Amino acid sequence: MGILMKGIDVAAAMKEELIKEAGLLKEGGIIPCLAIIRVGSRKDDLSYERGAKKRMDMIGIECRVMELPEDISQKEFEEVFRKVNDDTSVHGILLFRPLLKHLDEEPVRRMIHPLKDVDCMSDVNLLKVFDGDGTGYAPCTAEAVMKMLKHYNIDLKGKNTTVVGRSMVVGKPLSMLLLKENATVTICHTKTENLAKICKNADVLVAAAGKAKMITADMVGDGAVVVDVGINVDEEGNLCGDVDFEGAEQKSSYISPVPKGVGSLTTSVLAEHVIRAAKELSQSSTDR
Repeated sequence: MGILMKGIDVAAAMKEELIKEAGLLKEGGIIPCLAIIRVGSRKDDLSYERGAKKRMDMIGIECRVMELPEDISQKEFEEVFRKVNDDTSVHGILLFRPLLKHLDEEPVRRMIHPLKDVDCMSDVNLLKVFDGDGTGYAPCTAEAVMKMLKHYNIDLKGKNTTVVGRSMVVGKPLSMLLLKENATVTICHTKTENLAKICKNADVLVAAAGKAKMITADMVGDGAVVVDVGINVDEEGNLCGDVDFEGAEQKSSYISPVPKGVGSLTTSVLAEHVIRAAKELSQSSTDR
């Protein structure tokens, strides 16, 4: 039976250092601040927002929420975003995506200050992640996976690592982060042929395809490390991941649950990014 990799335990290990760093910034007259921009009120956005606000408050980071109406025009949306982006008291910006169909995110992706882009929305930070440049901000969920693996002392060097999922939010950037740690990475998706065979050969298996319980026990190799990034609702209305946990747990050496797994850690990574942004932005202003 696999050892549970709980995001809450990793977040607890990060908490005191983050509180200390936020306190040092405040002593220097800098109040770290995250601005959340949300269009409408999707249930999953509101859930993450509550968790983010709670985490920021716990760390000592100011959190401002800009709730925009669903019928906001493209022009008005860009004006709000520009105002937040230009606000020197804001150090990090989190935009809930995907946007509603009538809104285009491309203009704000180009607009956002790279140092405020704490969840890797801009091409600047994406390029840095793909180039192995640690000065960029990786997407919080992708980095949360890496922090979890490090916390549980999972050695990635040379390991056959399969990532199921190819999104720019998790799958692709996570694969680059894994490569940086010298893992041997295979990227799969829901249309990959022989998916079960490829997954079973993995030493480390990351499920991030967004399909409930698609990774079944027969797709998990004996002793594999299994990281479940999926957040889904099953037929009974219960929260579940991309992995059929009950079966996979019996074959894995380590496994992250859903809930209380990777998702519990992302807001701590977000807080870490905001504090880092506050430091870098204050330094860049004094260097002028």
